[in-house]
Order: sequence, then structure tokens, then C-alpha cells
Amino acid sequence: MIKFEKIQKKLSEAIKQSGKSQSEIARQIGVKPQQVSAYVLGKQMPAVDNLAKLCAVLDLDANDLLCVEDYYKEN
Repeated sequence: MIKFEKIQKKLSEAIKQSGKSQSEIARQIGVKPQQVSAYVLGKQMPAVDNLAKLCAVLDLDANDLLCVEDYYKEN
């Protein structure tokens, strides 16, 4: 099962490792900084379009971010 907590943790780590501020990331994907903060804190999951933008801005593989490999290992 793909768990929100795993996705949130990976997203939070990627944002921290990017060296970019949450404000900068928010500007790049077209949301308010509070929205990115909510993603980092696990209060909200990004909408699909914002998730795609985050992957592009942070140079992430969506399958890795969504823990797809973990899902296939469990099934």
C-alpha cells in the first residue's frame, strides 16, 4: 500500500536537499508558500498537477516520490 506518510517524508527531504526555500519552490510551481509548507508538514497532499510541477522543479522521479516500487514489492 502506498502510504501518505512515506510520500510526505520523501517530498520533505527532497525540498530540504534542493537548497531552495519553500517560497522559491512555491513561486516556481504557482502556489502560495503556505501550500508548500503544508506539503512538508504532511498536512496536505499536493494535487496531481502540483505534484508533477514539484517533480520537475526538484528533479524527482514521480515513481520514486510515490513509492511505487514499495507497492510492487508488497504485491
